[in-house]
Amino acid sequence: MNTLKAEKRNMQTKAKKLRREGYVTGNVFGREIEGSIPVQMTQKEAEKFLKANGKGSQIMLDLDGEQMDVLVKEVDYDSMGSKVLEIDFQALVSGEMVHSVAEVVIHNQSKVVTGVVEVLLDEIESGVLQQQLEEVSYKALPSALVEKVIVDVGDLKVGETIKVKDLDIAKDKDVKLITDPEADVAGVAAVHNDVPETDE
Repeated sequence: MNTLKAEKRNMQTKAKKLRREGYVTGNVFGREIEGSIPVQMTQKEAEKFLKANGKGSQIMLDLDGEQMDVLVKEVDYDSMGSKVLEIDFQALVSGEMVHSVAEVVIHNQSKVVTGVVEVLLDEIESGVLQQQLEEVSYKALPSALVEKVIVDVGDLKVGETIKVKDLDIAKDKDVKLITDPEADVAGVAAVHNDVPETDE
């Protein structure tokens, strides 16, 4: 489990000032925490952390030397989407179900069978992969949290789709899906290309 170092934030210093000084702000909340704990971490640490983790990641938060088992609940970026501003965490409690999301990761996209066929001798039908879902929302105990869902599209043909109910997370008895099981995750849509006429 990855660890992120943070420290408790002095609320007398405004968030804008902290960000100018190279910090990312955030909050830790949970059932056993009264209100929330304002925290701060260096921009460098936060950006390094987010290269391998994101919303829905279960991590260890080192808060002034105290180890806390937490879930990354929200990650807020600036309007350009390039600089992280705030990361919020939920402290996990054994036996308590939490709402989280699992990132959808597409594998074998380059192997998608395009199913090239001639249609009425004047068109060629090929396929293009379309991803409909970026994440799957669910509830689970801390011990059953899922960070990523791998979706292998290598064997998909034109017109075929993969639904949420087809994923491993949907078959996990310890996970309660919130996203509609019938929702499409990814599919291969037909693309009709006109074939130039040739002189006989």
